[in-house]
Amino acid sequence: MTGSTDKGLFTARTLASRGTALGFGAVAALALAGCGGGEKREVAALAPSQVTTIGVNSYLWRASLDSVSFMPLLQSDSAGGVIITDWYVNPKAPTERVKVSIAILDQDLRADALRVTAVREVQQGGSWVPAPVQAATVQKLEDIILTRARDLRRDSIGG
Repeated sequence: MTGSTDKGLFTARTLASRGTALGFGAVAALALAGCGGGEKREVAALAPSQVTTIGVNSYLWRASLDSVSFMPLLQSDSAGGVIITDWYVNPKAPTERVKVSIAILDQDLRADALRVTAVREVQQGGSWVPAPVQAATVQKLEDIILTRARDLRRDSIGG
């Protein structure tokens, strides 16, 4: 039959075009099926000191937050590794206040991946004036953070 009727009989032309479309679909399916195979890729295991789901070392980040948890936070950026506290006034010394900035510089758990700075002010004549911060204060805070980070790492790897 070469003619078409109202009953929907196929012509040689429509059968040929449908056959081409079916053939093309089969070839495309076979081509796509070959894309997913291949060798399995090995995933390199990260050292526990480099485990991170944020932009910086997660042990240092958590330890830093824990260490300044008594101070009000002004800013914290886990992608950039920056923690800035607001002014903290110790109830035992109401005429002095401290502000701390912590920068985590690397994804490794190392002492040189941490930088802590502190600003201290004392109240004189009703206003706050800058005062020196003892170097031992900053060093002590760094030691507290590093010790806490090592403890968190040791606890996470089961040792």
